[in-house]
Amino acid sequence: MKNDFDQIIPRRNTNSLKWDSYPADVLPLWVADMDFRSPEAVIDALHQAVAHGVFGYPLGIHPDPKEQNELRQIIVERMARLYRWEIYPEDILFIPGVVVGFNLVAHALAEEGGEILVQPPVYPPILAAAQNARMRRVEAPLTLKNVGGDSHILHYEIDFDQFERAISARTKVFILCNPHNPTGRVFNQFELERMAEICLAQKVIICSDEIHNDLVFSPNQHIPIAALDKEIAQNSITLMAPSKTFNIAGLEFSFAIVQNPQLRNQLLKVSEGLVSWINSLAWVAARAAYQEGEEWLRDLLTYLRGNRDFLTDWLAKYLPQIHFTQPEGTYLAWLDMRALELHPNPFEFLLKEARVALNDGRTFGSGGEGFVRLNFGTQRSILQEALERVIMAVGKR
Repeated sequence: MKNDFDQIIPRRNTNSLKWDSYPADVLPLWVADMDFRSPEAVIDALHQAVAHGVFGYPLGIHPDPKEQNELRQIIVERMARLYRWEIYPEDILFIPGVVVGFNLVAHALAEEGGEILVQPPVYPPILAAAQNARMRRVEAPLTLKNVGGDSHILHYEIDFDQFERAISARTKVFILCNPHNPTGRVFNQFELERMAEICLAQKVIICSDEIHNDLVFSPNQHIPIAALDKEIAQNSITLMAPSKTFNIAGLEFSFAIVQNPQLRNQLLKVSEGLVSWINSLAWVAARAAYQEGEEWLRDLLTYLRGNRDFLTDWLAKYLPQIHFTQPEGTYLAWLDMRALELHPNPFEFLLKEARVALNDGRTFGSGGEGFVRLNFGTQRSILQEALERVIMAVGKR
């Protein structure tokens, strides 16, 4: 491995949401950004752009600028190489973030009495999208099961009967999260096809949050739901970004792939005057990441897999009462701490007694009570220290 992901990068007092939201004695393993330096190619490209010293309006404010077309072509080629998915430059809309994307979809398709379907426990902004668009949220919760005879590892599945029953004539949009946050599921082809078939039959548009598409552990493979076939593509809006992959979330760059011209025009119309263009440094970072970041990404996945396995072994050895989902993708672990009966709840207990900040499972909706989400996208030494603190705090009760 050429890239040194063990190197500690001090992040306190850098305007970091992750590190500056808590006192200095708290280890933060919560919000989903990583503690690693971005690829050197990205940093070098940004240095060159900053050294130029002029930060005027980017070409991206025009309909078909050369810079925008170049990046579109890079994405077109990337989709073909990774997924054998044929898209065209005009299918791509650039937006500041995936959260902006699924909220745009909600507003574009909103109507009085309309519904948005979600699969909790799920990323909190997905839960909020319906209310933001003055629609009603309906839920088809994922089903939690143990894996074989190993009661330590949990697995989430889709109850397709429940999924279909949750849809009514008022359901306009299904927001899919794949790879799934927080459970780490990477849905397989059968699961994706069945959900897509139900949505097609019920005339429900699929908005697929696939921001973690590059962060998948072998033998699992990411399949964009819109890549399944042309009919599904016409019924889908796919949201992706280099932000999680290359740790450049603060630059706010993402894109929507919308192969249905009518849906694309609806998104463009609702965004007018509300959603700004992508800033010039974000263009630079995204292009460099996609063109020159593949070796870094391969090393990153090796390191993250090592962290995931370290976490698996550590919990099995020292805290077998904690059940968790071993992620198939993402760098997020969903920990079931209900058996420990921590008061007032696991999030508050660990913050106060262990000085470790995780995400409160309750914010992920139905099925999140008694859970926490742990971000293992950090140096292994930090992960180990956090786990040691948890063990000590739990043992003192």
